[in-house]
Amino acid sequence: MRVIEVARFGGPEVLVPKEIPDPVPGPGEAIVDVVVADTLWLETMIRAGGGGAVFPVELPYVPGVGGAGTVSAVGGGADPQWIGRRVVARTGHTGGYAAKVAVPAADLVAVPDAVDLRDAAAVLHDGVTALALVDVVKIVAGDRVLVTAAGGGMGTLLVQLARGNGATVVGAARGTAKLDRVRALGADVVVDYSEPDWVDKVWEATGGLDVVLDGAGGDYGRAAFDLVVEGGRFSAHGTPAGGFAVADAEVARARGITATGIEAVQLRPERFRAHLGRALAEVAAGRIKPVVGQEFPLERAVDAHRAIEDRTAVGKTLLAPGSLTVA
Repeated sequence: MRVIEVARFGGPEVLVPKEIPDPVPGPGEAIVDVVVADTLWLETMIRAGGGGAVFPVELPYVPGVGGAGTVSAVGGGADPQWIGRRVVARTGHTGGYAAKVAVPAADLVAVPDAVDLRDAAAVLHDGVTALALVDVVKIVAGDRVLVTAAGGGMGTLLVQLARGNGATVVGAARGTAKLDRVRALGADVVVDYSEPDWVDKVWEATGGLDVVLDGAGGDYGRAAFDLVVEGGRFSAHGTPAGGFAVADAEVARARGITATGIEAVQLRPERFRAHLGRALAEVAAGRIKPVVGQEFPLERAVDAHRAIEDRTAVGKTLLAPGSLTVA
């Protein structure tokens, strides 16, 4: 089968197609014929050699965090009724850029008939994390909410979820294409944070923020923290702009701000599957719609990573190991 292999750390060019034997299911495992593979910013960091002790990999490795497809085989002890069913599943932080993956059958989540596989892959991680974040910060009607990196896969979901909870939403992103998409999703205000006065524009529009959902990190997240009013909530869960924007603990205490980081949405497997089921149900009901801005054949994983790193990707970026016709 075809996979993407990384034999050395470096730029997107180290993502090389390779043929390897098909996986064989072990006890309790299922083989998923992958139609759509998820991609995350995290994978570009690991590929570049930034995984460190938190996301260790041994070269060579197959990148990828999971995807959606159809179960083609199961091993001993796994329920044979999974065979032929459309599913979505994680592979960990490696192994997903492949035509077939072996995963524990216990980790499979069935995809509802009303949800196509593209959307299922798009919410595999971003949908789960977005729902968990909204639960943690407890967005309620009337809240003034800023979403940074609002034009990305998770940001576009957070905009929709916050609006669905009755919040006034400010979406911060870079460039006209992303801002237009965020506005179309229902954001009340959009700002381009590549402009030096973006913080002033947010303040003028809101008079302060009750909630910041920071998916950008770096200077953007640190600047956004200063806009949070007393008693507000600040979530620092993104790193693309240069690391997590960790809130000053003394300032947060003095202003009564509840500050949380990515650790608040690190879910145990059973909770992850429950949140994934919720995300799929939200998609099936039409309450959220993943924004899939670009999709590449598996062999063009290089282009997918470049789009993510160059900030040209709008919404979610997916790979198609099986077919470009995704149902």
